[in-house]
Amino acid sequence: MKIIPITLVAFSFLACVISPVTFAHNNASSKHRTYLKGSGAETEPGKIVTQFHKAIKLGNKNKARYFLDDNVTIFEGGKVERSADEYANHHMLSDMKYAAKLYTEVLEHKVTLAGDMAYSVSRTRSTGQFKGSYINKEGMETMVLLKEGGKWKISHIHWSH
Repeated sequence: MKIIPITLVAFSFLACVISPVTFAHNNASSKHRTYLKGSGAETEPGKIVTQFHKAIKLGNKNKARYFLDDNVTIFEGGKVERSADEYANHHMLSDMKYAAKLYTEVLEHKVTLAGDMAYSVSRTRSTGQFKGSYINKEGMETMVLLKEGGKWKISHIHWSH
């Protein structure tokens, strides 16, 4: 079992909240997520975040699960999931159904590298029909990625809408 020292968790939180973050704006009308060069999205961790979202959108459970650290912690809607398996066997399927029905535009996105840790912060707008209701929501996401054995994995996600 991998244990992340509290200082790493505190650093990632402080880095996201206190550091001066300049976002790359995306005003594209395309139906695909697009990121501007220089936002950090072109980095290896940035590509992992993008591929994770694509797997969720396409309903590819195995691929989405692959990008998650086994001990990922996911905060969403006042709830917590404490492992990739817990998420994959619980809330991931509803996230996939939701994402498949909506168009999501990235409004802001920034990825910052700090050695073998990276954090991604983004803001999105999701629109479309879901379960008979029109959705028009802004969402915010923070992800922390860790590099172990040469591979980047998502170790923490915090989603809010």
